[in-house]
Amino acid sequence: MDATLKTNQSKKHPPGLYLLFMTEMWERFSYYGMRAILVLYLTKSLISGGLGMKESTALMLYGFFTGAVYFTPLIGGYLSDRYLGQRLAITIGGITMALGNIVLFSNQSFTAVYIGLGLLIIGNGFFKPNISTIVGELYGAKDKRRDAAFTIFYMGINTGAFFAPLVIGAITDKWFAVTTNGVIQYGYKYGFLASAIGMIIGQILFNVLGNRFLGDIGKKPVGKPQVTGTGATQNHTLSKVEKNRTTVIFILAAFVVFFWAGFEQAGGALSIYTDKFVDRTLFGWEIPTSWFQAVNPLFIILLAPIVSMLWVKLSNTKRGDLPVPTKMAIGMMLLGTGFIVLLFAIMQTGSDENNIVTKANVMFIIFTYLLHTIGELFLSPVGLSFVSKYAPVKFASLLMAVWMASSFVANILAGQLGAFTSSMGYFEVFSVIGIAVIVLGLVLLALSKKLVKMLGDDEENKVEERLAKAN
Repeated sequence: MDATLKTNQSKKHPPGLYLLFMTEMWERFSYYGMRAILVLYLTKSLISGGLGMKESTALMLYGFFTGAVYFTPLIGGYLSDRYLGQRLAITIGGITMALGNIVLFSNQSFTAVYIGLGLLIIGNGFFKPNISTIVGELYGAKDKRRDAAFTIFYMGINTGAFFAPLVIGAITDKWFAVTTNGVIQYGYKYGFLASAIGMIIGQILFNVLGNRFLGDIGKKPVGKPQVTGTGATQNHTLSKVEKNRTTVIFILAAFVVFFWAGFEQAGGALSIYTDKFVDRTLFGWEIPTSWFQAVNPLFIILLAPIVSMLWVKLSNTKRGDLPVPTKMAIGMMLLGTGFIVLLFAIMQTGSDENNIVTKANVMFIIFTYLLHTIGELFLSPVGLSFVSKYAPVKFASLLMAVWMASSFVANILAGQLGAFTSSMGYFEVFSVIGIAVIVLGLVLLALSKKLVKMLGDDEENKVEERLAKAN
C-alpha cells in the first residue's frame, strides 16, 4: 500500500512548481502590463497624461528596452551562479523591478523614465534566468515529468501576459482616465503603480512560502570555486560530456533566434497588418487591434495542459518521449506554416492600404496565431526544460541566460524584417520568413539524432547499469 501511494505521489508535480508558477505569473503581469502602456505613455501629449515624445524616438527607446531585458540575464545569471544563489537573485530582481515601476508612477518626466526603465532592465537580469533554473531543480535529471512541468510553468507566464494588457488598459483608459474640456487625461501612472503592486505580490508569495515548498533549492551559489584544504581555490574543469552538452545548447539557441524573429512579428508587422487589412468587425462592433495580443497567451492557457499531457503520455510509451531537438524542429515548422496560411489572406488584400479591394476574414489571423502558439509550446517550454537539465551545474543560470539572450538577437532581427514590409510588401516578407523557418526546422530535424548523441545520455545509462550490477 505504501509503495502504491509513493507511486501515485511520484506522478504529481511538487507544490514548489505552483509557487514558482504564481511568482512568474505576477512578474509577467507586471512586465507585460508596463510594456503595454509604455509607448502610449511616451508619445501622448502632456495634457493627455503622457510625455509628448516623438514617435520615432519612443519606438527606438522601446526597442532598446525590450532587447536589453533579454541581455542583462547574462550578467545576472553569472552573479547568481558565482556569488548570490538563485533565490536571493530572484528577490533582488523582483524588488528592483518593483522600484522601477514605482519611479515611473511617482514622477512624470524623462529622467524618471530613464531611471525607471534602467531599474526594470537590471531587475529582470537577476530575476529571469534564475526562476526557470529553479523549476528544473525540482526534478531529477531522468524525471519524465520535466517537460510537462515547464509547460505548466509556461502557463504562468502567459496567464500574466493575458490579463496584464486587459487590466492595465482598463486602469489607464477607463478607471483612472479623466475628461476635462473634451480632452482625456489617461491614468498611465496608475498603470505603472498596478504593475509594481503585481510584482510585490509575487515577491511576498515567493519569500513567505519559499522555505516551505522549495526547501534549500537555489539558496547557495552553484558555480562558486571550491576551497581546498590548503586554502587554494579549485575550479573543476568541464568534462567532455558537459562540453558537448554546452555546445548543443548553443546550437539550439542559434536555431531559436530564427523562431523568435518570426514569432515576434506579432507585435510589429502582424499587428499593423491586422489593423489595416483584417476585418475586425464582430456583430457591428470593431475589435481593438491591441486585443489580438491576448490571443496567443489565451491559446497558451488553453493548450498548455493538453501538450503537457501529451509529453507525459509519450514518455510512458515503449518508444519514449520525442527528443527535444525534434520537438523544437516541429515547433519551427508550425511557425512557418502559420505564415503560409496568412499568405492566402494577403493574396486577397494585397499590401497597399490605399488600394484595398477587400479585407481578410479575421479567422486567417486567428488560425495563424493558433499555429504559432502550438509551435511555441513545442519549442519554448521544452527548451527551458532542456537547458535546466543539461547545463553544467556551475553554469546553470548563466547558460539559461544565454538561452534567453537569443531573444535579444531575435528582437533586433524581427524589427529589421518587419521594416521590409513597407518596401517589399507583406506577401514577400512573410513568405520568406515562413519558408526560411520551415527549412531551418527540417535542418534541425535532420540534426536531431546527432545532437541527442552528443548529450551522452546513453553513456551515462551504461555507467549506471554497470554500477547497479556491481552492487
